[in-house]
Amino acid sequence: MASQIEQLSPTPEHRILRRREVEQKTGLKRAFIYVLMSQGKFPKSVRLGARAVGWDAMEVDQWIADRLEERD
Repeated sequence: MASQIEQLSPTPEHRILRRREVEQKTGLKRAFIYVLMSQGKFPKSVRLGARAVGWDAMEVDQWIADRLEERD
């Protein structure tokens, strides 16, 4: 039975989020995301190509979790 529950529980997802997804998850706009990044207060982006960047989904999720813990 425990193995069935383990299969259903969500596992951390290692994938790259594009900017629009990061904006939706965090509620922040592009400019503020980059301000926070420059201040070291938001996960750094990963260069995907000449004109494309993304963010590690696990790092963004952890950043969100940290903000929620701060409110207590």
